[in-house]
Amino acid sequence: MDNGDCELQIVKLLNQKDNQAARQIYDAYAGYLAGVCARYISDDDDLKDVLQDSFIKIFSSLASFKYKGKGSLKAWLARIVANQSLNFLKEKGRLKFVPITNQTDEIESPGVDIGIIPESVLLQMIRELPSGYRVVFNLRVYEEKSHKEIAKMLDIRVNSSASQFLRAKALLAEKIREYINQEISTSHGR
Repeated sequence: MDNGDCELQIVKLLNQKDNQAARQIYDAYAGYLAGVCARYISDDDDLKDVLQDSFIKIFSSLASFKYKGKGSLKAWLARIVANQSLNFLKEKGRLKFVPITNQTDEIESPGVDIGIIPESVLLQMIRELPSGYRVVFNLRVYEEKSHKEIAKMLDIRVNSSASQFLRAKALLAEKIREYINQEISTSHGR
């Protein structure tokens, strides 16, 4: 069964107020939602706590879900997890922004196809970013928020959001270059 069929089955159960809907949501989306959470939360124990809180929020809010077509359930679930993650970071004081300096950073593309890097490696690179960089990067790239929206969500200035994003990209580009150079030197050493 593909994700679209699974989603339709779950929505049908939700509309029938069937208690199996919650179990099916968990079974179908727990792994994906753990990945969403991991983009924001770098500590594994905190990730488990936030994910558990997210599922509590999801299950208590199921009645408010409105199906808007294929993918809408997955998007709704991901939005809840992202919001729970942001709330956690704010409440725990773990949302740290790197101060802006007057120097302008030139962002270089890593110059390679990042598609050759395993998704798990890219996720780990993102998790290793400073929290402010990581959150702004995720909101911009994965949640497709504008810098104005991000600034409002995080209570920062728009140019702070843009700066954090550019610096996150620069740091990721450096991590990607290091990874690729290491892979090249490893393969040549064989």
